[in-house]
Amino acid sequence: MRKILLSAFLLSVVAASFAQQRQGGPPRPSAAAPAPPVVKEEKQAPSKPLIDPDASVVTNHEVTIKGQRIPYKATAGTLPVWDEEGKPIAGLFYTYYERTDIKDKAPRPLVISFNGGPGSASVWMHIAYTGPVLLNIDDEGYPVQPYGIKENPYSILDVADIVYVDPVNTGFSRPMNKDIPGSKFFGVRADIKYLADWIGTFVTRQNRWASPKYLIGESYGTTRVSGLALELQNAQWMYLNGVVLVSPTELGIERSGPVEAALHLPYFAATAWYHKALPAELQQKDLTAMLPEVEDFTVNELIPAIAKGGYLPEAKRKEIAGKMARYSGLSEKVILQHNLDVPTNFFWKELLRDKGYTVGRLDSRYKGIDRQDAGDGPDFNAELTSWLHSFTPPINMYLRNDLNYKTDLRYNMFGPVHPWDRSGDQTGENLRQAMAQNPYLHVLVQSGYYDGACDYFNAKYDMWQMDPGGKLKGRLSWEGYRSGHMMYLRKEDLAASNEHIREFIRKSLPKPGEPAKY
Repeated sequence: MRKILLSAFLLSVVAASFAQQRQGGPPRPSAAAPAPPVVKEEKQAPSKPLIDPDASVVTNHEVTIKGQRIPYKATAGTLPVWDEEGKPIAGLFYTYYERTDIKDKAPRPLVISFNGGPGSASVWMHIAYTGPVLLNIDDEGYPVQPYGIKENPYSILDVADIVYVDPVNTGFSRPMNKDIPGSKFFGVRADIKYLADWIGTFVTRQNRWASPKYLIGESYGTTRVSGLALELQNAQWMYLNGVVLVSPTELGIERSGPVEAALHLPYFAATAWYHKALPAELQQKDLTAMLPEVEDFTVNELIPAIAKGGYLPEAKRKEIAGKMARYSGLSEKVILQHNLDVPTNFFWKELLRDKGYTVGRLDSRYKGIDRQDAGDGPDFNAELTSWLHSFTPPINMYLRNDLNYKTDLRYNMFGPVHPWDRSGDQTGENLRQAMAQNPYLHVLVQSGYYDGACDYFNAKYDMWQMDPGGKLKGRLSWEGYRSGHMMYLRKEDLAASNEHIREFIRKSLPKPGEPAKY
């Protein structure tokens, strides 16, 4: 009887299934068929944080500056970069030095320091220029062993507190995770925007809104701080007292072909003078007595001659080439071969070619040795290899041992920030606008005569183009030094350049109650 009932039941199931298929419905799965697997959508977990974006350690120290023993505390740590939703997207590493025997911070200046690259850490000005410690180098800036640091008797910490900031992917600064797009940080405008936001956070956290504030930037850092001067005013409503441009870039200021070609000649002359490659009547003059003659020739004769190109009369071409040879240490022949437009790369290779040396790009006092003397440019930057030699061990030892900042992260002297979006660079004009809108704002430019990357005469040209009407002249100043891109590596210039910043700060501080008006 049970067999009959089971057979009837199976027959009814088959019949029902057949009827459903005839009616167009989906077939039911057979009782013997396995159930289809359930597929769940899994959200990809975000990358793990690369850095704690909000942590710091404080240590206490003393330094003697200008004969006075000055106590200070050093804060080494990270502070977040926030996105539009208030979430941290990066942690910026900073080192902040505060003089501790001054209780009222309101009138005390705050200096915010950036290096350049783009992609360079703040190490250079931190342990070789304005900070309370110096790396071990000789009096001309060459590396010595043992590596290490010592007190900096020329530091500006006596007159201002200082914070050194490492942008994203430099020093110990990192994005929160690998999912954060690089476009948030790596470009002229993006860099300025997020750093202005970060400065706002830092100033608020440290209760420094009342303090007179200064920016200092070196190399590409001058592009950065020139843009920040206006961005801080317009987006953070933070008005500065001063901006210091150390070895400034072109700041987005237009240079036509003839102008760009000609403006390097005074730098050529300075470098040739240093290496004793000029004619005797020029060589016997002091550097600063000789250069005005070259500058005058550059502006009034060389630029118009290059502008005429092939239509310059042959006799005039030879006359101009002869003067260029006299001022540059190069032969008239190679100058004519370049149609009066000698590339800097060729100059670095050619000047001492007969002696078997090249000269450095960032500091042309340095000499290098190439595989062969032939060629159009040096094999390497002689000065940069020297600097990495002397800077990398001290900064790693100092941060971890003296400042007690413990991390397994590598300190990126140069970090991965490319591709870098260079569009929209109007930073020279940004700085001009900031000065026009803020009568308190002063600018100091510092240049090394032997800097072939950001040469001193191009820095002067920046100033001329920023102030075509001459109305800002009283708040723009320039200083030159007998060294290169990092003029402070030479002991004599370290003392002089820090003193110039010290004087600049004093000069740019308004008297109590003095209104900001024209």
